[in-house]
Amino acid sequence: MNWIVIGVGDIAKRRVIPAIQAERQSHLYGVVTRDLKKAAAYSADTRAWNDLDEALRDPAVEAVYVATPVFLHAPQTIKALRAGKHVLCEKPMAMNEAEAASMVRAAAETGRTLGVAYYRRKYPKLNRAKELIDQGAIGEPVFAELTSHGWFDGRESDGKESARSWLLDPAKSGGGPLFDIASHRIDVLNYLFGQPMRVAGQLSNAVHHYAVEDNATVLIEYAGGVRGIVDVRWHSKVNRDECRIRGTDGEIDLSPLNGPELRHPGGSESLPPHANLHYPIIENFVDSALNGISPLASGASSYWTDWVIDQARLQKDL
Repeated sequence: MNWIVIGVGDIAKRRVIPAIQAERQSHLYGVVTRDLKKAAAYSADTRAWNDLDEALRDPAVEAVYVATPVFLHAPQTIKALRAGKHVLCEKPMAMNEAEAASMVRAAAETGRTLGVAYYRRKYPKLNRAKELIDQGAIGEPVFAELTSHGWFDGRESDGKESARSWLLDPAKSGGGPLFDIASHRIDVLNYLFGQPMRVAGQLSNAVHHYAVEDNATVLIEYAGGVRGIVDVRWHSKVNRDECRIRGTDGEIDLSPLNGPELRHPGGSESLPPHANLHYPIIENFVDSALNGISPLASGASSYWTDWVIDQARLQKDL
């Protein structure tokens, strides 16, 4: 499958492009970037464009990875789908629920595969936790909590502006930690418990008074009475990455979520993720597109994360 990657930023360079290059059914065909010199880092046959329309007119292009800021996700994804390409888009899917819905419709209308890079769905320990829940290892699941706390003020440790400072511009990012880090954890809850039913949210600026929130707390209710809480903060100098799922008969502890540890009533296990976190989700996407089946993190499933985010934001604006 011939890929082009739109946007050659940090994630694309560190994870996405190496994953495409390593995936046995994939070929890095080209990149779309404002700085054509960035293509020089790849093989001599890697093409480079600074015009997306021109790249999409190339009939050899089969799949597109959208690695640009969030405000470009929907227009670029829809354009690529309508050009007949499969699309794997960075998270969060879009700026709002309406944009996410338009992306899902475009995929359905064109018959192309749409996925979103919620790579935690391929974490071995998350799938083991899902298996344990289904087996009744903690009885009836009733409550889950996920926290991600850290410090982000748009600057590097040396005081220079961060390459990720665009996250503080709501016109580009959509929002602060609710979009950037809560989206992954909301998707984890949706993966474990299905379609969300009701949402309550609180967003504020407790420490940093930039244009996006510096913290968000989201309460989600699922069928069967399961409730999940996601709490994310960019104003904590103590890093946290917690994930616990409680049931009537016990608890599954995946903290830290990005580590290998899994503790449950039957014992503890070490199930590390792939060395390149993006590789399994790209491998799954390619297999899905080539076989005409839905990827694990599809546009349709990822839409519900944007729905939750929108519900939480709407309450802030009341």
